[in-house]
Order: sequence, then C-alpha cells, then structure tokens
Amino acid sequence: MVNFTVNNKLCAQDMKKKRPVLQDVADKVGVTKMTVSRFLRNPEQVSAALRVKIAAALDELGYIPNRAPDILSNSTSRAIGVMLPSLTNQVFAEVLRGIESVIDAHGYQTMLAHYGYKAELEEERLESMLSWNIDGLILTERTHTPRTLKMIEVAGIPVVEMMDSISPCLDIAVGFDNFEAARQMTAAIIQRGHQHVAYLGARLDERTLMKQRGYEQAMQDAGLVPYCVMVEQSSSYSTGSELLRQARREYPKLDSIFCTNDDLAVGAAFECQRLGLRIPEDMAIAGFHGHDIGQVMEPRLASVLTPRERMGRIGAERLLARIRGEIVSPKMLDLGFTLSPGGSI
Repeated sequence: MVNFTVNNKLCAQDMKKKRPVLQDVADKVGVTKMTVSRFLRNPEQVSAALRVKIAAALDELGYIPNRAPDILSNSTSRAIGVMLPSLTNQVFAEVLRGIESVIDAHGYQTMLAHYGYKAELEEERLESMLSWNIDGLILTERTHTPRTLKMIEVAGIPVVEMMDSISPCLDIAVGFDNFEAARQMTAAIIQRGHQHVAYLGARLDERTLMKQRGYEQAMQDAGLVPYCVMVEQSSSYSTGSELLRQARREYPKLDSIFCTNDDLAVGAAFECQRLGLRIPEDMAIAGFHGHDIGQVMEPRLASVLTPRERMGRIGAERLLARIRGEIVSPKMLDLGFTLSPGGSI
C-alpha cells in the first residue's frame, strides 16, 4: 500500500520559486535583462561574443522560458506534463488512459509531448513544456541529456517515472522489473523443452536492453548459448516477420523465440504461418505486454502481462500527492507482472 504523509516543505508552489529568471542570467553575464531578452527573441540582435556568454549562462543556470501569464508564475497551472516516446505503441496509449482517468478527475489538464525515443528531441519538447509552468511531470524513460536533467532540477516540480521499478529514479517511480520478467519468460520457454531460443529486439531502447539481459541470464543459467537478433528500426508486425527470417538464416537450429514485445511476436507468428511452421511444435513464440491481438490469436500467444493502465493511474495518483506536498513511500513502487503461457510455447 502507498503511504502518503503531509510535508508542506515539498509543495509544488514553493519549489517553483527556485527557478532562475532573466535577471539571474543578466547578472551572471554582466548585461541588462533587456539584452538577455533580445537574445532569446533573436540571437542575431546581440554580438557574437555576447551570444556565447549568454548561451553558456542559460545552460549553466538551466533557465526555462516562461510562456504562462505572469499571474501564473508564482501559482499552480493545473497542468501535468506527460512525455511519451511513442504515440503509436499500444503500451503507452494504455498508460496514458490510466493517467488521464486520474488527472481529469482531479481537475488537472494533461499536456502531452512525443519525442520518438530521441533524447535531443525530448530535451526540446521538455523545455517548451516547462515554459508553461506545469505543476508536475510524468516520464517513461530513464535516460536523458544533461540539459534535460538540469531543466528538471531547476524546475523543482514533482516527477514520476514509469515502466521500470529497478533503475534509479529522479523523484518517484512506478513500474515493474523488465529484467526479471524476461528472465522468467525465457526460463518458461526452456522448461517446455526448447533449447535453441533466440531473442528478437527492435529500437534498442533501454527496456529492450533490460529484457535482453534477462533473456541472456536465463540462457546462461540453463547452460545454453544466447543468440540475439536486434535492429534499431521501430517495432512492427513486419519487423517481427523480418527478424524471424533473419534468425532462421543465421541460426538453423532455432526452435523458439522470445520477443521484446507482442508486435514482433505476432509478426513472427504470421511468418510461421506463411512458411508452414507449426506453433509451438516447430517454433515456440513468446512476446511481452499481453496485447489483445495476441490473446485472441490461435494458438494464444505466450506473453508477459504488464499492468499498463493501472500503472498510469497509480503513477498519476502519486504525482498529485507530491504536488499536494505529501511524502510518497516507497519511492519506487513495483506493480509486478504475470506470465501467460498461452498455447505458443
């Protein structure tokens, strides 16, 4: 159970007062506030030497422009920022649904930004989002640029990170153990008698790599040799089909695959049908996240079921508690996962 206790020192309004303002930048450079303002509107309006000094001061201080009306600068905006790496991935759509069910009920608005798994674009999107004086921030990745981390520090607002309950967090986190989930699913495949298991991964984001390590641990524990087929392109059914073909070419003994998500697993299953391979007799297949399509296919796809919508709800509840000035415990909440063997392994 989550324990909330009141601590007024942590209230969002007080934390926001720590943000540097134009005058702080001007004082650091030794120019007027108007000069800094001109630079922000159009850098060409100041000399080249001064541009370098002002830019350096902005970075060092973590200055965040304020686009909200002045009346909001020292109060709450009733807006929550949500940073998502993908808008097409069903995983994040369900997390967002959980977030909004809580945010809406408490009279807040969701400010959404998408950055396509690109850290530099996340930095750009975050600067714009923080400029509107949001009250709290929800992140779904743990890897950020130094400037992103600096802006979050300077903003001084509560932050909740989702999808992972193991990696160190900036403030509080809600998620599950990706490594352990992958290790257990791989072990389940091996226990069914499959010896030549390959791991298929796409995009190479941090959670794909966590699952890869879990898969490799299970293979090593069983005295088997890991084999991974990984691509940087985004995940899709067609990518799953392509990865299965590649794995069979490079690893002729292949008898089973564990995929980083259900998109790849379903695509691989379609490819097996085209090739006349029986599932699981000729090729065992397991995915991750338990999407609806995998649960209605025949045979039903083995998958790791993750609490995505519940994660969104609890993450939003914990964030709002922090905004109210409450201490949230534990800092990292593990919601767990469930192995669904289905009929495909």
